[in-house]
Amino acid sequence: MTNRTGPALRLVIAEDAVVVREGLVGLLTDRGLEVAAAVGDPAALLAAVDRTLPDAVVADIRMPPTQRDEGLRAAAELRRRHPRLGILLFSQYIETSYAHTLLADGPAGIGYLLKDRVLDVDDFVEALHRVVDGGTALDPDVVSRLLGARPALDALTPREHETLSHMAAGLTNAAIGARMGISQRAVEKHTATIFEKLDLPRTTAAHRRVRAVLRYLEAREGAPR
Repeated sequence: MTNRTGPALRLVIAEDAVVVREGLVGLLTDRGLEVAAAVGDPAALLAAVDRTLPDAVVADIRMPPTQRDEGLRAAAELRRRHPRLGILLFSQYIETSYAHTLLADGPAGIGYLLKDRVLDVDDFVEALHRVVDGGTALDPDVVSRLLGARPALDALTPREHETLSHMAAGLTNAAIGARMGISQRAVEKHTATIFEKLDLPRTTAAHRRVRAVLRYLEAREGAPR
């Protein structure tokens, strides 16, 4: 687990299943995070964030009344009201369309994980810190599904696919190198090749990384938005 100094992150949790909600509160407070509110529906989520002004929100995508995308729509409203709020959404199932919707307006401060990832508390907390710091945290299984069916990315080698997968999950070049067992310089070569193959113009490195992620999301949906 990453060691951090300074005030604990303040969170609002939104999950309609009481057992899961209480479990999240316990897991995260045990890791030193502060839960400012824990609620069970989108309206209560919006009210709690407006009232407590947390650093981040952890919310289920599917919530009452329809158990479809209420959490996702609440997240969009929260981004409008509180642009600097970190938002980490989770779901029981892989929903690639949700990932595309989440990132369509820019991936900064956004995360999408499967519920099973909560069991790996250290990684979950690291993902929270990442979105609060303005990064992106995508579940590896979601990324794999997105990468698996895009003809536009066929030119990438398996190693480049793996690099892009880690890039989309929000890892730095140093972290990608450690995960893949290669040097940071090798990661930089892979990312440069990815940018070239995806025909991404030279801008800032951070912006090109974002565009690479959005490119395969757009390809998954069939056409750019």
